[in-house]
Amino acid sequence: MRRVCLSFVGTALFAGLIVATLVSVSAMDGPQAPPTVGSRFPGQFPPPFPPPPDLLEGQRLFDRETFGGNGRTCLTCHSAATGTVSPEDARRRFLRDRRDPLFLHDGSDDGQGEGVSRMLNDATILMTIDLPASVTVADEPGAKSVVLRRGIPTTINTPALDPVLMYDGRQPDLQSQAKGAIHDHAQATEEPADDQLDLIKKFQQTDDRFFSSSELRLFAHGGPTPGLPEGRTPSEKRGRRFFVDSAGGADGKDGLCAGCHSGPMLNQTNEFLTPITGDLPGTRFQNVLVSLFNAAGNPTKPYVFAGSVHFPPSPDPGRMLITGNPADFEVFKISPLRGVKDTAPYFHDNSAKTLADVVKHYARFFEFVTDPDGPGPAPGFLILTEQEQADMVAFMKLL
Repeated sequence: MRRVCLSFVGTALFAGLIVATLVSVSAMDGPQAPPTVGSRFPGQFPPPFPPPPDLLEGQRLFDRETFGGNGRTCLTCHSAATGTVSPEDARRRFLRDRRDPLFLHDGSDDGQGEGVSRMLNDATILMTIDLPASVTVADEPGAKSVVLRRGIPTTINTPALDPVLMYDGRQPDLQSQAKGAIHDHAQATEEPADDQLDLIKKFQQTDDRFFSSSELRLFAHGGPTPGLPEGRTPSEKRGRRFFVDSAGGADGKDGLCAGCHSGPMLNQTNEFLTPITGDLPGTRFQNVLVSLFNAAGNPTKPYVFAGSVHFPPSPDPGRMLITGNPADFEVFKISPLRGVKDTAPYFHDNSAKTLADVVKHYARFFEFVTDPDGPGPAPGFLILTEQEQADMVAFMKLL
């Protein structure tokens, strides 16, 4: 039942394609004095003067409005610099103010405001997800929901350029996402009005802070599709081969990352993935074994589908909790790679703290899924060398 983005060993090699994915998550530096509206790219997109009232109100709602809750605002967890929160950011904030709202509620160890170890070490929050009718927990048969540890998705490039929201895709639009966060994370006592949610959406889709480059801001407003950078150094140029749409090449490594990181935002499968998995080009969800490897060491639960299909204990069953489909077990959103150098840590559980950690995960992933005797004395067919991993990192830093 486990769905893996590369189907299986031999098929991948014979087809000349192996697929990769990066679930990008998080980093942040706040609370802070937010920038003025439209100031991220001075000289290229000068802000209107004075800024339109609706954008100013959208910024106020995003940066300062608590809706009568626990003191959190959108900016608490989505900084202007990186759109998210990292362990380094959390530690700086804790030293500055131990009463920072970041450490309240689901940011605390027990979900009730006690303990900060998890936030300081991994910057994950506790997510309560309802169980679909078809899914149960084997050792908690009466459970109606589960609590999972997840990172905070970055808002860089997402509001205007990525219609798929959250790691499990559970929110249909930005208004729903904002309303859910205000209710669940900020514990609001005042219901946000529809027009306020619309203003928050417009601010996120318009202001410079939500784009990693002027090119992407222009693309979001009808400009040309950004291409892949050519690279300047030998390492960057070598790294580019892994991200160019390709059928694999002689060693199966050309387009290795592009299998799942294609399209303008590098967040969807390309045409070469289809013969291997049967997915259509543009698919947005895959399983790259982050939950299976569980490098974060998160607690696991044994899940059961329809009372008879037992899954291995998992720290996070991913999209299956949204769709109720067993094929979605441990499947997560393919996140954009544009601006990825600034949004660490990565994956839905923040288990990769750096881009180097990300490619180490994929080195293990590709060896695992191409191991002919799985696992056994024979190594996997596809091994990423230390130099190749460094080349991948060098290129991703250009995106």
